[in-house]
Amino acid sequence: MQIFYTDLLCIGAGLAGERVAVEAAKAGFNTTCLSIVPPRRSHSSAAQGGMQAALGNCVMGEGDSPDIHFADTVKGSDWGCDQEVARIFADTAPIVMREVAHWGVPWNRVEQGPATYYKGGKPFEAVESKEKHGLIHARAFGGTAKWRTCYTADGTGRSVLNTLDSMCLRYNVNIHDRAQAEALIHDGENCIGAIVRCLRTGELMAYFATATLIATGGYGRIYKATTNAVICDGGGQITALDTGLVPLGNMEAIQFHPTGTVPTDILVTEGCRGDGGTLLDINEYRFMPDYEPEKAELASRDVVSRRMQEHMAKGFGVKSPYGDHLWLDIRHLGEKHITTKLREVYDICTSFLGVNPITDLIPVRPTQHYSMGGVRTNKDGAAYGLTGLFAAGEAACWDMHGFNRLGGNSLAETVVAGRYVGKKIVEFLQGHAVDFKQSAVRDAYIKTEERIKNLAGNSGKESAITLRDEMQHIMMDYVGIFRNGKDLQTAVDKLEELYARSTNIGLQGSTIGFNPEISLALRIPGMIKLAQCTALGALKRTESRGAHTRDDYPERNDKDWLNRTLAYWKEGDPLPTLKYEDASPYFEIPPGERGYGGGKIIQADIPAEKLRVPEKKASDNAAPAEEKK
Repeated sequence: MQIFYTDLLCIGAGLAGERVAVEAAKAGFNTTCLSIVPPRRSHSSAAQGGMQAALGNCVMGEGDSPDIHFADTVKGSDWGCDQEVARIFADTAPIVMREVAHWGVPWNRVEQGPATYYKGGKPFEAVESKEKHGLIHARAFGGTAKWRTCYTADGTGRSVLNTLDSMCLRYNVNIHDRAQAEALIHDGENCIGAIVRCLRTGELMAYFATATLIATGGYGRIYKATTNAVICDGGGQITALDTGLVPLGNMEAIQFHPTGTVPTDILVTEGCRGDGGTLLDINEYRFMPDYEPEKAELASRDVVSRRMQEHMAKGFGVKSPYGDHLWLDIRHLGEKHITTKLREVYDICTSFLGVNPITDLIPVRPTQHYSMGGVRTNKDGAAYGLTGLFAAGEAACWDMHGFNRLGGNSLAETVVAGRYVGKKIVEFLQGHAVDFKQSAVRDAYIKTEERIKNLAGNSGKESAITLRDEMQHIMMDYVGIFRNGKDLQTAVDKLEELYARSTNIGLQGSTIGFNPEISLALRIPGMIKLAQCTALGALKRTESRGAHTRDDYPERNDKDWLNRTLAYWKEGDPLPTLKYEDASPYFEIPPGERGYGGGKIIQADIPAEKLRVPEKKASDNAAPAEEKK
């Protein structure tokens, strides 16, 4: 068995993983990133629209501040977020946007003079100030009071990822791609690395690390219709859950994006609606203002997705061989705008749909998109249950999103949390010594090796592909946008049966060398566990909050459910154990109306000691000067 030693092991090399890695490497620590794919093919590269930060540069962002961004984030979360974390995020985001600009991200910039924008689907002309010329521009996104989403056309994720990957090269971060973490190495108290399988050779390797970061992204592939890439299978969350010690937070909080394309489920960015695009029904009627007069298409994603689903249920969907859909109309934005600021949308539509968005409507419907849940951490990014284990990005429940995250907040979170958690990991590395226990690595290695040998020698009748497909259909049919107790109980029962069947998987091919079949077979039991944590958490949460909508419990119940679900799974148990903790240590903004979406609220009495405004602290690092053109 090949053994590697490193100060920091980042499982995942997308934006969050690489940003943490850069922070540790800058401080002089040996840092290694593992990735299933080459880092620049990480799913972060698929993010289109932008990153939220209160810069206030453009005319529609004037007067913005971290306080307003913080308020938007809390309301967007439907008061399910940790407000201490949301405050850290909102205050730090402007620093980080300027920092990555200094590193080379080519943000779209404010152009001096008159410009045509769209608001409420209607054009208006605004004059950008001479003083702001050359500063980072912003576009509108849902659920925000100001335009604050920094962007590079509609390829923001790719631009920032390319920049961070270059920074990893600059600071000598070790990148080991085609490597899949199968288990964490731990002694019951300390995490000291991971057992990793080489996807080229099938060889198992041990990585010893003083600190280990999980940054593997989301777990959208537990659903059939998802915007997530095939690598978004929850691998990092599975390794944490399998310890029996580390909980997953708020797994029932699943976001459906309003504009997944039909039939491909490829995302087209919220930037389409932010730039002035509108949603139309079968009659080419713009329906969203009827439901949400104030925000229309730019209400939060959970609200827009529900309204679209409701409208189609009333018979206003467009019939197709792939099911009902609605239309996204960006034709009025014009050829220049579409082929520059929305160029990836143009390419997706023409290449995958056979639709020219300059002249044609785009078929869309709500599609699973984002996982608010993940490895539960404290505000410093340290995972519950094991010292030395951290998480960041979509893999983590940090928890700034609560039960619905605003568009642009998650992409910003990757680099904001990456910087913040990276600094906390540096502090940990500077003051922590670890005992690399050979017994711990041997136990983890033998357990993983036996799993592979059992698959290879098993004459099991179950197909990993069949189990995956059944799981995905269960989640689509019973744990979707609208939920109820009967359907959720059905999902829990079916998934429990499916998990039992997953112990009887048989392989058709060899286990030696490159073999996608065994990669899936090793993942499927864990993916079913993630699905079960989602379904059971949703069944037990008898309220509607953000993206978790119960037809049989339509009220947001702050009295009983102003909390966060923690799911633990002990080895041998057929179901997870659920525990709960307070949603936030304190409330700068007490629970109230979001300002969109409507719905009855069962109010709670918040103790006076939890209502406070924390003292503002000066940043420990001055922001780099903002780069002009």
